Amino acid sequence: MIPIEDPVRSDIAPPGLPSVQVAARSPGQLAVARLRQDRVAMASLVVIVVMVALALAAPLLATWTGHPVHRQYRDTGLTEFGLPVGPRGEFWLGTDQLGRDLLVRLAYGARISLLVGAVSTVAAVGVGTAIGLSAGFLGGWPDRVLSWFIDTTLSLPFLLFAISLVALVGPGLMITVVVIILFSWCPIARVVRGQVIALREREFVEAARSLGASRLRIMAVDILPNLVVPLVVYGTLLVPQAVVFEATLSFLGLGVTPPTATWGGMLAEGADLYRVAWWMVVFPAAAVLALTLAFNLFGDSLRDAFDPRRVEAQPR
Repeated sequence: MIPIEDPVRSDIAPPGLPSVQVAARSPGQLAVARLRQDRVAMASLVVIVVMVALALAAPLLATWTGHPVHRQYRDTGLTEFGLPVGPRGEFWLGTDQLGRDLLVRLAYGARISLLVGAVSTVAAVGVGTAIGLSAGFLGGWPDRVLSWFIDTTLSLPFLLFAISLVALVGPGLMITVVVIILFSWCPIARVVRGQVIALREREFVEAARSLGASRLRIMAVDILPNLVVPLVVYGTLLVPQAVVFEATLSFLGLGVTPPTATWGGMLAEGADLYRVAWWMVVFPAAAVLALTLAFNLFGDSLRDAFDPRRVEAQPR
């Protein structure tokens, strides 16, 4: 009877050395283990979770404090000179120029930033993947046409295009998401196209062709699963870019319209009062910085965790 090796653990016995037990782990398990050992990744994940929890709990926070997001407290939220009050017992982060609770508005602003970041990232990844996959796999004139379209879109100036589009249809949440998607899918399409060109001549693709699989099936079943990891990593890095784009458009008056609370709009409101009301600028800016930095650091850690060339240090 032929002995069967344990698929989970195997003995590695170099000549002259005792055998060593090594656990077999999948790439996903290795990535999770690396992330758990990465302090920067864990700290970034904590910040992201706190921001998501703050956004989800915004209505509860407004109820708990007794300060609705649009309520103006002109008696207690403004000084006798009509200026915002600073952080204190009733208003933990102070108030804005209209006497509204800044903490509650920050929580509602997190809802807008995370919503725009999530929706625009998913849509941009979907559009960029479809175009990059088609261009890389089909080759020939489809590749040339789609590549020209990608390069043309990348050459458009972002702010000028946003201003022109907002002038035609007016500012709002939907137009903000559309503008961000239009300028976010192109880099994804380039990355996907390069990956597909490297994969389309591999043995498993040739085997699928020899079995009579259609082009659509090969792209969807054989090639697309190999792109999941880079797409997840790039999508994680795309969220902070969308958050910054939304804050920039709202700061310039081209994004979400008042009185909806957004971090960019709050920065614009505090720009004229930062000398007497520093909290109106510091706290929204800190929120934008914390969220974007956390996503960027977590994306970098996620990329390193899934790197197949990374060699694990073996304990002695």
